Amino acid sequence: MTGPLPVGRIPVVDVSPVAEEGRFPAKAVVGEPVPVRATVIREGHDALGATAVLLRPDGSVHSWRRMVDVAPGLDRYEARLVPDAEGEWSFRVEGWSDPYGTWAHDAAIKVEAGVDVELMLTEGTLVLERAARRAGDDAMASHDARTLLAAVDALRDTSRPPSERLAAGLAPAVREALDRTPLRDLVTASRAYPLVVHRRLALTGAWYEMFPRSHGATYDEATQTWTSGTLRTAANQLPRIAAMGFDVVYLTPIHPIGHAHRKGRNNALTAMPGDPGSPYAIGSQDGGHDAIEPTLGTFDDFDAFVARARSLGMEVALDVALQASPDHPWVREHPEWFTTRADGTIAYAENPPKKYQDIYPLNFDNDPEGIYAEIRRVLQVWIDHGVTAFRVDNPHTKPLSFWQRLLADVAADHPEVIFLSEAFTRPAMMLTLAKVGFHQSYTYFTWRNTKAELEEYLARVGGEEGAWMRPSFWPTTHDILPPYLQHGGAAAWAVRAVLAATGSPTWGVYSGYELVEDVPRPGVEEQIDNEKYEFRPRDWARAEHLGIALLIGRLNEIRRAHPALQQLRNVRVHPTSDDALVAFSRHLEAHESPTGRPDTVVTIVNIDPFGVREGVVRLDLGAFGLPADRPAVARDVLSQETYAWSEEVYVRLDPQVRVAHVAYLEHPGEAR
Repeated sequence: MTGPLPVGRIPVVDVSPVAEEGRFPAKAVVGEPVPVRATVIREGHDALGATAVLLRPDGSVHSWRRMVDVAPGLDRYEARLVPDAEGEWSFRVEGWSDPYGTWAHDAAIKVEAGVDVELMLTEGTLVLERAARRAGDDAMASHDARTLLAAVDALRDTSRPPSERLAAGLAPAVREALDRTPLRDLVTASRAYPLVVHRRLALTGAWYEMFPRSHGATYDEATQTWTSGTLRTAANQLPRIAAMGFDVVYLTPIHPIGHAHRKGRNNALTAMPGDPGSPYAIGSQDGGHDAIEPTLGTFDDFDAFVARARSLGMEVALDVALQASPDHPWVREHPEWFTTRADGTIAYAENPPKKYQDIYPLNFDNDPEGIYAEIRRVLQVWIDHGVTAFRVDNPHTKPLSFWQRLLADVAADHPEVIFLSEAFTRPAMMLTLAKVGFHQSYTYFTWRNTKAELEEYLARVGGEEGAWMRPSFWPTTHDILPPYLQHGGAAAWAVRAVLAATGSPTWGVYSGYELVEDVPRPGVEEQIDNEKYEFRPRDWARAEHLGIALLIGRLNEIRRAHPALQQLRNVRVHPTSDDALVAFSRHLEAHESPTGRPDTVVTIVNIDPFGVREGVVRLDLGAFGLPADRPAVARDVLSQETYAWSEEVYVRLDPQVRVAHVAYLEHPGEAR
C-alpha cells in the first residue's frame, strides 16, 4: 500500500510508548503498570472516549482500561495496563464516540435553561437503555445494567421535577457504571504495538558489586607477599551481603589475568612482583573468557558460590568485558579479530588521555560471524553454571547490531537472563542500547548533585524514556568516586544511598560503600589504591560504627515492603522552599498494587551534608487519593516516627542526625 494511512473515523494518533512505529518494543515487567497514552480527536463538539487495550502474546484481549484526559485542551489520554506474565505482548488504543457523554453535556445545559426538557430526558432514557443492553452478563456488568435501568426509570418518572430526573441520569453511580462498561459508537483502533514483558528483576533489584579476590586475601609481612582470596572465601561474605537485603551479587571478571603489560597499583604502567593485575585484562596461558583465574579456584568452587548465593535468596551476575589481554588465546588463535596497526602491532585500548596497554579491543568488523559465535558460546558457559545476569562493560564501544542480535538470541533461549549496560556515554547511544535489548542501564545519577539536577533527572528517567531504559542508580563504582562523596563525609554517603534506593527501582553499591571509602587518587575521580589493580581486604567490623550498612539494610527492607518503590514510571517531584531539600514520591493505586491497597511513599532528602536545612514541602494529597482538607498520617519508615502531614509540610533535617524522611502515607480506613 502506498500513500498515507487512513486516520479512521475517530482518529487515534501519537500513541506511546512507541519507538519508530514499533521497531523497538516498549518494555515492562510482570505486574508493572504501563502508562499508555494517545491523542484522540474528532470533528465537531460531540464527546469521545478512548480505551487502552492489552493483548496477550497469542493476540487475545487480556484487559482494557478507559483512558483519562490528562491534558485538557490537548486531547491527550492516558491509562495504565498491567501485564501478568512474561512474553511478547502488545497493546492498542481505541477511540470512540461517546453517546452518553454527549447527552450528559447537552442535557445539563438545556434542562437548566428550560429548553427541550422532555426531549432531552427522553433521549437520555434511550442512551441508557442501549448501554444497559450492552453491559454484558458477568456479575459486575449485571450490577451496572441494573444501575443504568434504575436511572432510566427515574428519567421517565414524570411525577418528579425535571431537575431530579436529570440528576438521576447524571448520578455518580451511573457515570461509574459507564466507566466500567461504556457505550461506544464508531470504534476506531490504532495498530497493535509491541510490548516485551520481562521478569521483575529486570526492573527492580538491589545489586552488590565485589572483587572476589579481595575477600579472604592475606598479606605475609615476613615475605611481603599476598595470597589471593578465592571464590570459597568470597562466599563467606554472602550471608553479610544477604543480611543487607541485596538481590544480586555482581562479580567483576573472574577469568585468567594476562601478564603482558600488566598494570601495577593505582594503574601504574609497571607491575611489581605479586601485583595481581586488572581482572579486565582477560586471558593468559590458563585460558580466556570461558575459564576461571586459577588463584580464585575452579568451576566447582564457582558452582558452590552460586549455590550459596541462591540459598540466601540472591542471584549471581558476572561482568562481561569483551576485550583481551595480549596473552589471551584469541590473540594467538584469531589475530584477525583485532586491529593491526601500520607497524604490524595490535592496537591496544585507548580513551585519550587514558591508555590501556594491557587490553586489546576486539574489531567487530573483522570476522563478525566468528566473533559472534564465540561470544554466544562463552555466555552459554556461564549461563550453564547458574549466572542469571550480566553486567556488560562499555557496551557503547561495540556495534549496536551485534548487541541487538546477541541479546535477542539469548532471550530466545534464556528469557530469565538480564543484561545491565555499563554505558557512561552520550544520551542517544545510552537510550539506543536500551532499545536494542539491554534490560537496565547505568546512568548519570552519579554526577547529579544539585536540587535542580536531581529533580530534572528523576523526572527524566521516570518519564517516557522509562519505556525502554530502566535506570540503575549507583552512587559509586570501582572506577568512579565523585567529588560529592570525596568531601561530604558519612552524611554524603547516606544521602546518596537514600536517593539511589528510593529514586530508582534498581540500585547498586560497590563493596566498601559501607566503610565510606572516600579518599581519592590525586587528580582523578576514583579511589586511592583502586581495587581494580590490587587486593583490598576490609575490616567489616568498622561498618557497624559508621551506620551505613544498617541504613542500606533498612532501605532494602523498605523497598521490599512497598510496591510503589518497585516501580519506575510513578515518580512525582514536589516543590520545596529550600535549595537543599529534594522531595519526590512514588504512588500506586489500589488496582495497580499487588497488595490490593494503595501505596504512597514520600522521600525528602537534605542534600547538604554539612548543615541543617529546614523548609516547606508542598504535597498534592489529592493526587494520592487522599483528602486534601485534613492531614494525612505519615509514618517515617526510616525512623519509625509518625507525623501529621498536610499539603504544606514543614521539615527540618540535620545531616548529623538524619539526612532524610522516607514516609509512608496512610490511606483512609487503613491502619498499619
